[in-house]
Amino acid sequence: MTAALEHALALNTPHPSHELVQVVRGHRSGLAITIAIHSTALGPAAGGCRIVHYPDPAAAIADALRLAAAMTEKNALAGLAHGGAKAVVALPAAGRPPALDRTALLHDLGDAIESLGGRYIAGPDVGSSPADMSVIAERTAHVCCRPVEDGGSGDSSLHTARGTLAALRAVAEEAFGSADLAGRTFGVIGLGAVGAHVARLLNRAGARLVVTDINPATRSLAEELGATWVDPDDALAAEVDVLVPAALGGLLTAATVPLLRCAAVAGPANNQLDEPATAGLLAGRGILWAPDVIVSAGGVIHATGAELHRESEEQLTQRLHGIAGTLRQVFHTARTHRTTPAAAATELAGQRVRRATRPA
Repeated sequence: MTAALEHALALNTPHPSHELVQVVRGHRSGLAITIAIHSTALGPAAGGCRIVHYPDPAAAIADALRLAAAMTEKNALAGLAHGGAKAVVALPAAGRPPALDRTALLHDLGDAIESLGGRYIAGPDVGSSPADMSVIAERTAHVCCRPVEDGGSGDSSLHTARGTLAALRAVAEEAFGSADLAGRTFGVIGLGAVGAHVARLLNRAGARLVVTDINPATRSLAEELGATWVDPDDALAAEVDVLVPAALGGLLTAATVPLLRCAAVAGPANNQLDEPATAGLLAGRGILWAPDVIVSAGGVIHATGAELHRESEEQLTQRLHGIAGTLRQVFHTARTHRTTPAAAATELAGQRVRRATRPA
């Protein structure tokens, strides 16, 4: 065992910016499991389980810390009674473990979540699925997004897409003076589970589509929807009204922002900005950016509402539509105070958390 991992496994303490950082070695799998709880000011922390390879233990811990803080912001902006947290399982090599090994690591993860007594409620993330949540649920009740047949709310991708559509209406209203999407051109980058739903919803709303994905098999969806297909390398520079990142993060950088030929960027991909300063570069070019922590919140809104708070579908639909209202508030603040939507969103989330932590 490396000295870095020995040090990591000794952690089970508050962090200067987080309530708790716990790193344990699963006794079945032997893998390091990090759970970072950023805040429970608004309620039990909710966030996904990321199961991926990292180059070293420090990278896994840093990712957990970053993602947990982002979940606090996302949940606060979504108006949820939940703080933010994240679980990270660091795989020794890239790729999915064999079934038996995977069951062992999921049971270890379930034990780690259970040890926190409900302070953290887990869901799927990169490298995990609703089916995995059912395996984790064999060791803890503090989990959501299990398949419907197992009593959960199932795949959240459609609800993330529904929230994205609400966000795109607010973006169109801000950028073009009308929330109507018909006749506007949207460039959807990524036709995975969420991106495909977004493309279909936009098509239904009468929008024109320019789409791409690194998987050429998704080209059949473009043909089905009558969309224009572009090479992934050319997607950023496509001439569209709104660019819709729906794949991996880090797409917007100092190198890529000058390539954009759109009025706005808004999509469900997480961590779209490579660094905070990139928000200023977008504003400098007059490109409206909708913070991804707001746009992508539909999944967590639906899952927590359906499974943890037993809200009706009508209530959940209203919450998803509320994403548009939050964006309007953020855009208004950014315009009024001559700041970026990113800064306005961070300030709004901070206000909501601070209000919850004030003594009664």
